[in-house]
Amino acid sequence: MFQRLTGEMALVLSATIARLLVAAVLGGMIGLERELRHKPAGLRTNMFICFGAAMFTLLSDELAVVHLGDHTRIAAQIIPGIGFIGAGSILHERGSVTGLTTAATLFVVASIGMAVGGGLYLTAVFATALILLALALLGRLEQHLKLRSVVLVYEVSGSATDSVVAELNRVLDAEKQSMQDVRVASHPGQARVVFSVEASRREHDQLDLLLHQSSVFSSVSTLPALDHE
Repeated sequence: MFQRLTGEMALVLSATIARLLVAAVLGGMIGLERELRHKPAGLRTNMFICFGAAMFTLLSDELAVVHLGDHTRIAAQIIPGIGFIGAGSILHERGSVTGLTTAATLFVVASIGMAVGGGLYLTAVFATALILLALALLGRLEQHLKLRSVVLVYEVSGSATDSVVAELNRVLDAEKQSMQDVRVASHPGQARVVFSVEASRREHDQLDLLLHQSSVFSSVSTLPALDHE
């Protein structure tokens, strides 16, 4: 009897350890991709979230067996918990939003951990492969088609503030864009306006072309972009 009990405990323990190891590996794979892209939530963050989600799923099942409770009670709290962490990765800057992809990745990584904790290995592996494929290929596709939203800072100058601002409004209205974080510096015979615009790369190319074509501006320049991921 004792040997049978010991054997069952060893079997359960080995299955539990295997699930936690698989969760750590799958979460680490996604985290490594994020780390290589220098994103805020990298290797350790994604690994810990996947591991923790698997751990809580296992605990939810095991504690329910011991105390005759609801098997999904603890696991159900993972979703709002990850939502709270994801919200912390979303930043508001210059009137725009960054970190949405990071937050969404954390949310999906937690679901992979829950799948592993529930013993759905094939589902978890398939989801991991699909996420890695999406992060790698879709990001390149967005860059190739210039669809990704970025913030570019423009600096234009002209002879008078009123004429420069009026021409900027005309060009931006024609392109259905708006200025953000506007700064104006005026000197006798010269005015300088610095502003940012959130748009796709394709839209920025068109806007830059129209700004350079305008005879009102004596100079037009741009500063490095901020990707919204």
